[in-house]
Amino acid sequence: MKPKASTVAQKLLNLYRQAHVIIGGWGAVNPVFVDEATPDVLSALAELPTGKLLAKHIENLKSGKTPMDSIERDLLPYGGMMAESVVNINLSDSQWNELQSAILNFTPDQDGLNRMEQLPIVKSFGVEWIQKIRSLISVKHPELSQHWATVDQTYNAYMRWNTANDLISNPLTDRARAQLQADMLEYETYLPMFGEEGTKLLEKLRLSVSSLKHDNTNNS
Repeated sequence: MKPKASTVAQKLLNLYRQAHVIIGGWGAVNPVFVDEATPDVLSALAELPTGKLLAKHIENLKSGKTPMDSIERDLLPYGGMMAESVVNINLSDSQWNELQSAILNFTPDQDGLNRMEQLPIVKSFGVEWIQKIRSLISVKHPELSQHWATVDQTYNAYMRWNTANDLISNPLTDRARAQLQADMLEYETYLPMFGEEGTKLLEKLRLSVSSLKHDNTNNS
């Protein structure tokens, strides 16, 4: 069955936001954008946060204005600030050794995340530590990228798990339900990692989204 345009649009947007840590960079993700961005997907992108920037980038690729291994500076995700900020971060050899040891010995569970977050070097990156360290590794120590992917995946899984439990434990506002709908692909990716409990939780979220769609139909 062909995926919905909104599902493809969200997938492309995730690639766009993570291009700086994907092996091959823009040269790897741009062909995906061109191949999968049908007119209905481009329309769906326009409805998503920062989606208009990606839609413009795809138009530039298709017209030949932008080379397939590049992107215009003013269309970079996060305004290009993420990539620029990490290049200016310099860690000492001992800090790199501490970070590398933590990454190589990481266990993909809540205890592993807690230990990682308590490291002084990790705390120094602030609340955006997962994104900043990911970017820093991709620029300066790409050999650690595959190991960091396990940390990244575990972080995202537990973040979605905790957020999902919070959502179903409290009455949903219209804004929260709309955000849930936009993030559903993320929940569908990570919640099954928690086995039967994760699957049951995902079904509860889907029911919330279905009720949102039902309410919108009734109000139209």
